[in-house]
Amino acid sequence: MKQIILPVALIGLLSTPLLAQEDAERTPPDGTGSSLMERGAELFLRGLQQEMAPALQDLQGFMQDIGPSMGAFLSQMGPALADIAREVEDWSVYEMPEILPNGDIIIRRKPDTEPPEDAPLDTVPDGEAIDI
Repeated sequence: MKQIILPVALIGLLSTPLLAQEDAERTPPDGTGSSLMERGAELFLRGLQQEMAPALQDLQGFMQDIGPSMGAFLSQMGPALADIAREVEDWSVYEMPEILPNGDIIIRRKPDTEPPEDAPLDTVPDGEAIDI
């Protein structure tokens, strides 16, 4: 039994400096108690903020330039756009709007989608003409 206690006690005494060294590596010298992962994330976000600052300033200047005209547009077109948004249930079944040379805007349904079940059929009986 004495033969087992001596090696265990020596291992315990020799391993305590190693544990203290690991704790010293984990805690930063500034004493804040943040881990290396927290400090790395903080440095990453700070660098990202510095990289994005010029683009955000340009965006702010752009919004100041177009803000008044955009406000006037939305006050005039807002109700009409709200009516269109109420009518359309799923925008993913439509293609991008297309502006024709005469100024008309066409929004076409994608060819691989089925029309809604309650949509009226645009069929003309045989022999009848359509006045345009």
